[in-house]
Amino acid sequence: MNQKKGWWILVIVSVGIMIPFMIPYLTFNPANSRVDITSTIQYPILVTHIGCAFIALITGFLQFIEPILYKNPKVHRYIGMIYVVSVFISGILALVVLFYIENFTKTVAFLTLSILWLFTYWKGYRTAVKGHFNAHRIWMMRSFGITLVAVSARVLVPVLLITYYTFNGFILPQGRDKMVEDVLNVNIWVGLVINFVIVEWIILNKQKTRVEKSAN
Repeated sequence: MNQKKGWWILVIVSVGIMIPFMIPYLTFNPANSRVDITSTIQYPILVTHIGCAFIALITGFLQFIEPILYKNPKVHRYIGMIYVVSVFISGILALVVLFYIENFTKTVAFLTLSILWLFTYWKGYRTAVKGHFNAHRIWMMRSFGITLVAVSARVLVPVLLITYYTFNGFILPQGRDKMVEDVLNVNIWVGLVINFVIVEWIILNKQKTRVEKSAN
């Protein structure tokens, strides 16, 4: 499979996963929320966080499309600014959403994810402003890798369910609900680690290729 085809498959899979997740929130009805709403301010914060995260996902994909990246730098900058603003708003609101999560493991996972998301986008933005475009591209790859945790964490749920079932001797000693609860407490961590490894591997591979080309 060539790189361009793989990229567009990733786009289609990501959008296909995130749209069904977002649909209940597009009704703007707290009763349709996938999480318990315990205050009047929680729901609008949650909806804004999810909406901006989706915008970050779409603009993140657009940033790496080569015809835009290399042939339309002005468009690339506009898309980049939308990405930066979306990540900033969504990341800050994520820190507020944390206070409504009751499970400690899940809270720490989202806290870690939010801090890394804000840090990597800021590094990507600052390196672009300073004209360090190679470093900018690397940091934006890292930032977008964290953006994609929203996708990978959901893709991994069936895999983690099977893993849980296997590790427990193909029985559910504490029932199905406990299995689902445990999986949803770790899927963010697993998605973050996997995305981090993949992104760093891509970065190292690109740097190796660049060195080899310069040596020839």
